[in-house]
Amino acid sequence: MQRSLFIAATGMEAQRLGIDVISNNLANVNTTGFKKSRADFQELLYQGIKTAGAASAEGVELPSGIQVGLGVKPAAVQKMFQQGDFVATGNNLDLVIEGQGFFQITKPDGEIAYTRAGSFKLDSEGNMVNSDGYPLEPAITIPANTLQITINTDGTVSALQAGSSTPAQVGQIELAQFINTGGLNAIGKNLFLPTSASGEATTGNPGSDGLGTVNQGFLEMSNVNIVEEMVNMIVSQRAYELNSKVVQSSDEMLQVANNVKR
Repeated sequence: MQRSLFIAATGMEAQRLGIDVISNNLANVNTTGFKKSRADFQELLYQGIKTAGAASAEGVELPSGIQVGLGVKPAAVQKMFQQGDFVATGNNLDLVIEGQGFFQITKPDGEIAYTRAGSFKLDSEGNMVNSDGYPLEPAITIPANTLQITINTDGTVSALQAGSSTPAQVGQIELAQFINTGGLNAIGKNLFLPTSASGEATTGNPGSDGLGTVNQGFLEMSNVNIVEEMVNMIVSQRAYELNSKVVQSSDEMLQVANNVKR
């Protein structure tokens, strides 16, 4: 059987994965804090038929050899953490990180997850929570009689309560950062978990130790570039078609071989 059939099959499978990644990027083009993904590929093993440098005669070496590649395979699907565009919302609990860092979220099982999505809300007890009701870490509780919430760029949260003329500090937002953000494990719901590849989280106040600052009344949108994704989709589609043509051509060659008469 011809190698080209199997080689083209690996190319079609790789491009299918590429389209899967692109479709997920486009599906989340309006998801707050979403980070696009990129599929990386590697060539497969080479079959050596003739080795370069081998002796072809006494005192004579082959200047080049014959190696046939066996196709392609997916190597990684990497999250790209470039900052997305900011959108002004005017909501006091909408926050954006200008620079490096992640908000810390406490999951129901007590594990800390990390996110760039800063669309926070208040629960029935006045705790700052995300859209799924998971509380911000460290926990911040807004008093019930609060008239105005102010969040400074350093993460200080102040509340102006009824009957008071000056705001009182009620909490401090901390951000986390990682040595290798590409090693984070995306678990959905705009949340990430650390892995051995990402390293452990280091935390601090916004604006310190290389962490970004927090801005109130803004949200970070998806960093998906629609035009770029459309171009990538066209390239992947054409590559898929070309590999399918190779399968068709190989099939036609085998058909000719099967019809050869003695």
